[in-house]
Amino acid sequence: MYSEPTTFSAEEYFATQLPPPTLQHEIERVREFISRQAKEGRNVVLVTSGGTTVPLELNVVRFLDNFSAGTRGATSAEYFLKAGYAVIFMHRQFSLQPFSRHYSHSTNPFLDFLEIDGVDQEGSPPIVSVTPSKRADLLDVLTMYKAVHAEGTLHTLTFVTVNDYLWLLRAVSQELSVLERKAMFYLAAAVSDFFLPRQRMSEHKIQSGKGSLHIEMDQVPKILKPMVDEWTKDGFIVSFKLETDDNLLLPKAKAALERYGHQVVIGNDLHRRKYEVVFVSRKAGTSPRASPPGSPTSAANEDQFEEYWLRIPIPDASIPPHQVKEIEEDIIVELVKRHTAWVSRT
Repeated sequence: MYSEPTTFSAEEYFATQLPPPTLQHEIERVREFISRQAKEGRNVVLVTSGGTTVPLELNVVRFLDNFSAGTRGATSAEYFLKAGYAVIFMHRQFSLQPFSRHYSHSTNPFLDFLEIDGVDQEGSPPIVSVTPSKRADLLDVLTMYKAVHAEGTLHTLTFVTVNDYLWLLRAVSQELSVLERKAMFYLAAAVSDFFLPRQRMSEHKIQSGKGSLHIEMDQVPKILKPMVDEWTKDGFIVSFKLETDDNLLLPKAKAALERYGHQVVIGNDLHRRKYEVVFVSRKAGTSPRASPPGSPTSAANEDQFEEYWLRIPIPDASIPPHQVKEIEEDIIVELVKRHTAWVSRT
């Protein structure tokens, strides 16, 4: 029998669910990173990336997951770095990361870039070298990777569960608040909508011998409102809306802006997300009007929103992966332009 899940507020969630054991250590490192970027006058963007798991036991064996590999987040982080931003890359453990993402897919495996030389020369150890035809591509990626690490403009954090994600997001947002409008939040992670409170988890592995499994989960709290109102009041916040029904995409994006009052929703259809996105934002001079969760955007407020579509051609299958145009490049160009205008209005 189905029953309605409990709705947790953000405050109730953090009062009842335990933080990750390494949270304080991670945030001390984030604080040092932000302080250094502030002294150097850089804008800083938090990029969240990858999916979150929902554990079903305290000693976790089974969990729920989603399909996200972190492609958009890892790709976008690279383009933010190219644009001169410092990046806090908060990603699902083992998901794609900036730079190494180019060689993490089965269509472009890293070992195919390497050759073994000198195997027939007696007394000389074999030498590993890069395949000549691959050197130019690898050099481009490696050059930027080394430059970013020399400048110290990339800081990585990992999460696994939705609980890890929420605690990290709140703590990092509060630290970034010192940058005021120079902080951007690019919330590309695929966050679970439901979770199982630890108070209702089995301590040990759920036994299959008990027959069918019935789990009642609660809704993950909506964190955009406390981000806007409390955690980082002046931050430039970009959220994502993924849908499979075109008729829902724009209404739900507008409803999110209406409800939470942040700056931009980037909407994308599941099957066209690599070639087409829409920016939904408020028109200049309009301000959010609070509405209860779940309520649709009123007809009177429809004209307060504007849409900006980004599209790129679907690439020919014969084009090598490193030559394929990535829509994230254009997304970041547009966001940098908007963020620059946002900062100038301080």
